[in-house]
Amino acid sequence: MTIEARPPLSVRVLDATVTHTPTVFDDTSLLPVDPTTVSVLSHRIEGADLAAPPVVLPDFHHKSKMELPSSVAVATTGTIRPDLTSSSVNCGMALIAVDSEVPDDRAIDTFIRAVRERYPYPTQGTRELSRSEVVRAVKDGSEFSVDRWGAPADDLERIEEGGRLELERYGGIDRLQSELPGVAFQLARYRFGTVGPSNHFVELQRVEEILDPERAAKLGVTEGQLTIQYHGGGGVLTGEIGRLFFRRKDYPRQIKAVNAALKPWFHLRSAKSFAQLKARLNLYFTDGCTPLELASDEGQRLMLATAAAMNYGFAFRTATYAALRKIAAETFGAATGRLVVDSPHNSIYEEPVGHSTAVIHRHNSCRAFPAGMMTPGTTFAETGQAVLLPGTHRTSSYLAVAGDKAAASLYSACHGAGTVVKDLVTRGISANDPLGRRTRRYRYDDGAPTDAFHFDDRGVDAALDVLVRNGLVMPVARMRPVAVLH
Repeated sequence: MTIEARPPLSVRVLDATVTHTPTVFDDTSLLPVDPTTVSVLSHRIEGADLAAPPVVLPDFHHKSKMELPSSVAVATTGTIRPDLTSSSVNCGMALIAVDSEVPDDRAIDTFIRAVRERYPYPTQGTRELSRSEVVRAVKDGSEFSVDRWGAPADDLERIEEGGRLELERYGGIDRLQSELPGVAFQLARYRFGTVGPSNHFVELQRVEEILDPERAAKLGVTEGQLTIQYHGGGGVLTGEIGRLFFRRKDYPRQIKAVNAALKPWFHLRSAKSFAQLKARLNLYFTDGCTPLELASDEGQRLMLATAAAMNYGFAFRTATYAALRKIAAETFGAATGRLVVDSPHNSIYEEPVGHSTAVIHRHNSCRAFPAGMMTPGTTFAETGQAVLLPGTHRTSSYLAVAGDKAAASLYSACHGAGTVVKDLVTRGISANDPLGRRTRRYRYDDGAPTDAFHFDDRGVDAALDVLVRNGLVMPVARMRPVAVLH
């Protein structure tokens, strides 16, 4: 199933009657791609207006509640296909470099307790935003959170797209407000910035090894330093919008109940003719995800909603950054924290492919633009876009930057190596850390932390090796977990 990785084709519609073999980045001996999961991907994109072969990255696996396998990127020439990413866009990860060495256990206890108090779980129904602030978050993205919570404005350059997508190209905030029911804005006032349990986490790490001193210095990372890595979703509004257009497999009961009222209001009340009403009934109130033409009114409406959800997600995670930065300063002796990178891994963008533009759908994969594609004058224009490759709370994680051959993967990299780590442990290829290191593991209750003993790094190293050998990323630093809240 593996083929030689190659640059994507210039944008053109590939023959939809032919099955196009994905461009697969794997290791046939250590990380062989699962052909059954590849078949799921091929079936999902059958007949699509592909601009290039779909990309399969390390950590490729299929969650039962998702339409598409994880760790993929798909480019289409003229349609938007929401089922090629998550139902909630702008779930992402970020890394903070703290001007401090790793603190002692007592200070870590204090930090974790403060995080749980700021963002308790289960959430307590506290309204974090006013309705007008929700509108600002949707319109201005991370810029709103910089103003509202005092995150450094200089750090906006470390957030993808500067933390803000322009809505005017798709109809603007006025159109969104006129069509999206007010209750959607009201519900988005809650849980803003919350991280929560499951695979989302807040992790304290020590920078154990610098692999590229020049780029590490530019990114603000030094050996022995404390870093905070966190994984957070895009928030309430992204989940609402992601399920307003199509019926998704991942459909939590509470969102389904809300959308029973929101969805007819959003789609049917704003229809301008009986023909449009009928078309929307067929599009949005039947099973599946019908592709929408990007240039059509419905396509532009979907892109507007998606961009608005992305902005809300950027604002959401920037608020989390501001809170964690403040707590770290209060806990670790006035230590200053600066954002290294904030990177979404579920997104739909219009991006360059070959000599034209395509719609790039990423599902649990992150963007990796080389230095020449970044905004001049920014740090990433010197280093390349920073990319995070987390392992698990029992292995190292990596900070990297986009490589010179990232075009071969549609400028994408896998967003983690958790399944790779698990698979290699299960197969007996990876074992316990020979040095017996451990992570202090905290939960969202008052229980004492437990020790999670580390594995060796063979899993995360194997995933990184695939990316490096193919020129998709260049490693900058390796971090080892010290404590985690999840």
